[in-house]
Amino acid sequence: MATALDVGDLKVASGDFSTPSRSAPWLHAPHTPFPDLREDNSSMTSTSGVTLVNQIGNQLNTREISESAVAMFDERGTVVAWTQAAERLVGYSAGDVVGRSVALVLPFSEGTSTISAFIERCRAQNGWWGVMPVRRREGRMIDINLRISMLWGQDGTVRWLLSVTDIGTVSGDAMNGSVREALLTRAPIGIVVRDPQLHCLWVNDTMESHDGISRDRRLGRRLTDSLPGSESEALEAVTRQALASGATAVQEYRLWPPGDPRREHAFSASFFCLQDADGKALGVCTMSVDVTESRRARERLAILSQASTRIGSTLDVMQTGQELADLAVPVLADYAVVDLAESIPCGEEPLTRFDTIGGRPPAFRRAGVASIHPGIPESPWARTEKVSFPPASPFTSVLRTGRSHLEPVLDTSPGTWLARDPARANTIHENGMHSLMIVPIRVRHFVLGVAVFIRTEDPVPFREDDLLLAEELVTRAAPSLDNARQYTRQHTTALALQRNLLPHRLKGGAAVEAASRYLPADMDAGVGGDWFDVIPLSGARVALVVGDVVGHGINAAATMGRLRTAVRTLADIDLPPDELLTRLDDTFQRLAEDDADALDETPAVVGATCLYAVYDPATRRCTMARAGHPPPAIIDPQGQVTFPDLPSGSPLGIGLGVPFEAVELELPEGSLLALYTDGLIETRDDDIDVGMQRLGTALTQPARSLEDLCTRATETLQGQAPSDDITLLLARTRSLSPTQVASWTLPHDHTTVHNARHMAARQLTEWGLESLQDPTQLIVSELVTNAILHSTGPIGLRLIHHQVLTCEVFDTNANSPRQRRASTIDENGRGLFLVAQLSRRWGSRTVSGGKVIWAEQDLNSAPSHARAGAAA
Repeated sequence: MATALDVGDLKVASGDFSTPSRSAPWLHAPHTPFPDLREDNSSMTSTSGVTLVNQIGNQLNTREISESAVAMFDERGTVVAWTQAAERLVGYSAGDVVGRSVALVLPFSEGTSTISAFIERCRAQNGWWGVMPVRRREGRMIDINLRISMLWGQDGTVRWLLSVTDIGTVSGDAMNGSVREALLTRAPIGIVVRDPQLHCLWVNDTMESHDGISRDRRLGRRLTDSLPGSESEALEAVTRQALASGATAVQEYRLWPPGDPRREHAFSASFFCLQDADGKALGVCTMSVDVTESRRARERLAILSQASTRIGSTLDVMQTGQELADLAVPVLADYAVVDLAESIPCGEEPLTRFDTIGGRPPAFRRAGVASIHPGIPESPWARTEKVSFPPASPFTSVLRTGRSHLEPVLDTSPGTWLARDPARANTIHENGMHSLMIVPIRVRHFVLGVAVFIRTEDPVPFREDDLLLAEELVTRAAPSLDNARQYTRQHTTALALQRNLLPHRLKGGAAVEAASRYLPADMDAGVGGDWFDVIPLSGARVALVVGDVVGHGINAAATMGRLRTAVRTLADIDLPPDELLTRLDDTFQRLAEDDADALDETPAVVGATCLYAVYDPATRRCTMARAGHPPPAIIDPQGQVTFPDLPSGSPLGIGLGVPFEAVELELPEGSLLALYTDGLIETRDDDIDVGMQRLGTALTQPARSLEDLCTRATETLQGQAPSDDITLLLARTRSLSPTQVASWTLPHDHTTVHNARHMAARQLTEWGLESLQDPTQLIVSELVTNAILHSTGPIGLRLIHHQVLTCEVFDTNANSPRQRRASTIDENGRGLFLVAQLSRRWGSRTVSGGKVIWAEQDLNSAPSHARAGAAA
């Protein structure tokens, strides 16, 4: 019983229809013996207008295509050739089918007359295409895509090629088969059938549009006869491989088709071995598909896919521009440049509108340039150089309108824009530039620059689809360029902020000789929050501080500035190192809480480390404490390096509540103190101990100048991209000689004031500072009087002659004095006001057992008696 199925206007059914003949008449179509045409090869190739070029992929790459199959039948509907692929698809072998009616696999319920009518209909329509279910030999039904193509032989004879695809097995991988894809989409397919000697027996009309070879010139000849050359021989080698193996082979090749002689096309060919009833090879059927557009689409998708990974790999504007140019060459253009507005590499705002300045457009800078030619001879400007555009040119039009410019054929004739720019026209002629695209680089409503694409060696002009690809490529690159611009701006701002907040000149006074080195991190990590300072203190002492705020960027730099200011403020009130860090920790936590309360920002700084040291040249003692910071390195005059066992303390802002501890050391004169941040000793490959040892080795020659030592210590990291800022502060200690310090212990009575004035005047005479006797006696008188009035116990007086003259008075009252403004009727309260008028600065500090009030005077200019009298 047969089951009828509708296929268009036909009724098809599954059934078994036998035919009387099992021969293979397709090889016996009427024709004359093939003439010997080898002597006439030149005339044939000269008129073809087609050149076969190099194949792509492996030259003899073979692949089984189990989902697609072909077979041939004659005008009576008799199968004359079968393939292994057809056997796998429907289950019938060549012996089962060849010589029998095609209705065996495409059953028609009305027998041979129906097949004849169907063939006539196919002839009238030059083939047939449709979808139908068929029954495999074991009875399972499958859905197939059927395509019947008419082939022409000599003397006008006709054969039919049956192309079958199982659409039930369509997958993403299967669609990669170009012939299979063409069968499913009804794309034009060129078909050639050759005998075992590779002579052409049958061909369809589409094949001529592929290679330009007419039917008459192709029939009876080998491919090497029609297109002699190594390329044709390579295709014939694939044909022989299909004949020998019986399997389907696939090969890709390129042609310049007559319908599009200015553009090379890519073709994919599948080679099917045709078998007779005994399974012997009768010949090869080659089916060719023009895959140029699909290849171009895939290439474009590949380019755009690469754009997301290859463009924007760094936060460097110029490097990002170069990545865009590199990606475009050679897949899209032979020569490409990226020109950005001059403000963009500096991180400044992009252009919001285009204006000419003095009749000329704004300045641009070449950020990227790439070419297929070594040395990039096409570019008159090197990368990073300033670029100029002609005022009346497509470049200015693109910048002004924001629309791309496509010039398929560059015209330098009179009246064109290039005629008004002879230098550029000469460059175009010298380098064979013939096609141009200019695409604006826009982000939001801003113009960053332009991307220019040019073809030189590729003879095919740019087309609209090329412009669409270029625009999509530039659109994807624009955010990366803008991100890099914004990062550059933030990095530059943070770096400027950090440099402005750091000291420009270190003042170690009589206590130390100081030098520093600050190296900001690389562009990927950004500017950090490192800071250092040398703060002059009273009594010729000096404070050394190094800190590091966690994080990078403007937030870290701003927090660093606030902490540095806080340290200076706390240092001015002469707090001991451990107490100063405690106050600084409280300040940091309050700042963090204020940032957390701000609704418009998220706090980016979570902590900081700090090392604070105070050195007294009069006693050569150094007191230091640290808050989670690396310990200092101390190098004695003999070059011995030690890292003191200093309690680490917790980082600032953590809120652990653990008190900080200070350590006091006595240092020989000429000792070297090295304070640094972890960026100097930490690397991606080594731990901190290795870095500390490396630093100590670099500083083992303390007799060198401090600048040389800074260079030696930081040169050990050359060749490595730092992941954090590097800060190094070196201080070589000095000491005051005993002749520079005079001190007395005074009794607690009123006669002490007179004696103190007398001893101070005598000491100033010994130092040759007679000009300072009067103001100094007044200062001593006021400070000693206050000590007598507000304290008990002995009183200490010390004069220090260094870069300034310092007067210090010690008493046992720990309360700090406060200057106040006395009214006209008050008898007291003017002492500290008088001291302030007579000195360059004054203050107090808490010490063990009480406090010290001090006042400093410049050595070269004493306060006038008029000022003292006015103060009184």
